[in-house]
Amino acid sequence: MRVLVAGGAGYIGSVVTAALLAAGHDVTVLDDLSTGHADAVPAGATLARVALHDSAPVLAEVRPEAVLHFAARSLVGVSQQRPHEYWDTNVGGSLALLEAMRAVGCRRIVFSSTAATYGEPESVPIREEAPTRPTNTYGASKLAVDHMLTSYAVAHGFAAVSLRYFNVAGAAFGLGERHATETHLIPLALQVAAGERESLTVFGRDYPTPDGTCIRDYVHVQDLADAHLLALPAPAEGEHRIYNLGNGTGFSVQEVVDAAREVTGHALPTVDGGRRAGDPAQLVASSARIRSDLGWMPRHTDLVGIVRDAWALVDPAAAHRS
Repeated sequence: MRVLVAGGAGYIGSVVTAALLAAGHDVTVLDDLSTGHADAVPAGATLARVALHDSAPVLAEVRPEAVLHFAARSLVGVSQQRPHEYWDTNVGGSLALLEAMRAVGCRRIVFSSTAATYGEPESVPIREEAPTRPTNTYGASKLAVDHMLTSYAVAHGFAAVSLRYFNVAGAAFGLGERHATETHLIPLALQVAAGERESLTVFGRDYPTPDGTCIRDYVHVQDLADAHLLALPAPAEGEHRIYNLGNGTGFSVQEVVDAAREVTGHALPTVDGGRRAGDPAQLVASSARIRSDLGWMPRHTDLVGIVRDAWALVDPAAAHRS
């Protein structure tokens, strides 16, 4: 199948691109490299350095049979400070991409949504039926695209899937997290172990959880890639499916710190930063629906294993010592 991956030079997009190539698909990556990296695009894929707003000529040339859409601005804090950038890229860019698809008769799309669309959950684990009340512009912009896909499915016969997930971690195909502005817990912890920062800040130790730190859902990037490949052929024309993706359990900040200490052998000093406004005690997604519908089952659910895979890219010798 001819597949276009928007945002395929980023962390998740590059891993999914590698998985698509391994499955025998013909892949074109569309990425403006504003946050992605050209050297992260796997060999065998064609890179078109183009923004979402200017995607029409690329689609006209490639004429893809399906699109996987990862391209987005994704820093929650920045989305509150510069919301216009998030509405322009995440919503305006996605609209341009959908219109470019419509112009060439491509109707199949898998969209990288987010569990941030739910906001503060009423119950955990979060199911797809939960109210969507995003608490930041990033989550709101992703929810807007989810609604857009529903309307395009109804009006134009699109076959669409939105995949909602929280924290993606680990590495696959030799590809891992590499952000100019790092906000994710596991890579931040590994930066301490690598000597790139002095300590790790723990935001809150007085939450109603077993060890007092926040609990979050971590899903391995390889499992995430597997879900995207399963989702690609799943919907019928005129159908928009929404699936949550989760590990099946949650891990606390302290458990992540302990796992990083075990994997790296580093003392990993921490600093107590106090609670951050708006941080719920626990965020875990239920993936029961995609398991039932598509047979997806996460295979890399061990936290130490997830951290070890990420650390192997930071310290390649670690893979031989483990």
